[in-house]
Amino acid sequence: MRVFICFEGACEHFDVRPDQTVGAMKQMVKEHLLVHLSDDKQARQYLELIYGGAALQDTWALCDVGIRSGSALQCLRKSEQRPVMRVFNAVTGETLQIMGSEALLHISVARFKSLVSVQSGLPVSSFRLSTPAGVQLYDCNQLQDYTIEIGSTLRLDTWDGWVEFLQGCLLGHRLRVQSNLSENKPVMRFQLQVALYIAASLGHLDVAAWLLEKGVHPEEPVGVHPYRQWCHQTAHRDTEKCPIHIAAESSQFLILKLFVARNPSTLACRDAEGHDPLKVALQRGHRDCVRYLANKLYSVVSLSNMTLPMQIYLQIKRWVGLGQKRAASNRCQYTNAAFKARAGDKLLVDGFNQPDMSSKSKRSVTKPSRGTKTKALQLPSLQEKMWGHDSKGRTDGAFKEISEEDSSSCRSKFLLPSVTRKSINGPGFVGASPNSSHRLTASLEPFSHLCGWTPRENAVHCLTTASTFTEKPWLKQLKIARTLIRKRVHSKALISRWTT
Repeated sequence: MRVFICFEGACEHFDVRPDQTVGAMKQMVKEHLLVHLSDDKQARQYLELIYGGAALQDTWALCDVGIRSGSALQCLRKSEQRPVMRVFNAVTGETLQIMGSEALLHISVARFKSLVSVQSGLPVSSFRLSTPAGVQLYDCNQLQDYTIEIGSTLRLDTWDGWVEFLQGCLLGHRLRVQSNLSENKPVMRFQLQVALYIAASLGHLDVAAWLLEKGVHPEEPVGVHPYRQWCHQTAHRDTEKCPIHIAAESSQFLILKLFVARNPSTLACRDAEGHDPLKVALQRGHRDCVRYLANKLYSVVSLSNMTLPMQIYLQIKRWVGLGQKRAASNRCQYTNAAFKARAGDKLLVDGFNQPDMSSKSKRSVTKPSRGTKTKALQLPSLQEKMWGHDSKGRTDGAFKEISEEDSSSCRSKFLLPSVTRKSINGPGFVGASPNSSHRLTASLEPFSHLCGWTPRENAVHCLTTASTFTEKPWLKQLKIARTLIRKRVHSKALISRWTT
């Protein structure tokens, strides 16, 4: 049968079989009309046949789509921009296409992670990128440092045990997010902040309202994982983004209204570049968000006995917040409440250890069996630590093992070695002479001769005496014990001088 092909202002006829495929028909047009199609790493050109307003697939037969003898088809030359790179998302199983030019290969890893974060909806502190060979990409380097070529496929991995949690956040399933939270409290707080960031980015109103009820603040930045809190100075700039900023950036109008209605001080929240939500919405060109934020920012706040402009109210709230932070910084000199990282916590530093970011599911992460009871160590009282026996008179150690159920009533749990009766050599001092330990032992011998007690027994006696001041804190008791030891040594020294 004979069909007519219209291509770039010309019309040519072709004699084909009824069962001819569309792909073979394109090849005939290409050879007969001498059509040159470019195909490189950045873009490719191809032919497309259109019949009845629909584009025909290459595997279709002409007779199957109703093409008869004398039919006219339109042939178009089209071009397709190829992605510069692809990123396989291990959380969703999808492959993200990063479009752009070849200049994208010369940007930093930190900037590239920002592009991936916008396209995937995940904060930069919740994932890492690696090359096809498994080499991790660090923010301070350039993409060209890893010899990444155009069309390469990178891999996005998240923290082990976070796959189900992040899937629930991306889908907006509140129960799935709640059931996959970590049992570690610092990690769980970080997960809640990540969940609010994703909810603000994708517009999950139900999850955002639930997180606000849990006490998550939209004006606080997402931050970094607790394992990286000790090296947060080198963290990505986008870790300072708050959920209110990502809501204004993503034009999530309902999320913005929820955040501002819950806490008006979010209007003055600023990111790492010093931009408030109104400035972010202006840069993105989101008219509805700009109109709403501007009306709120230039409105008035009605208090119990006065009415203040919103900007004055926000300034007062800022002063109050600064005063509370200063008072907290003064209190943390005597308490450890301000410290986020504790002794024994895991520490991750780029380039020095392998982070736990291989996208393992929560089931595959090893857990202790439920049937076995873990044991904890209980810190005894001051008298038990000094004399080396417990309240029942046993002297088998200064610490006793208790079951997990009994340890819940303890004030604190420690993983400490047992106390031994043998002498323990203290740490060496920089610049100390080889005979310094001998001189220290020799200087304590006259005290033992005059007092009849060893220095350890004297210290135990003074600490036991100081522990009777139960109304004073333990550090105050320790200070009293040091004063008693100092006076006792001084008095024995004076007696020694008088007798000689």
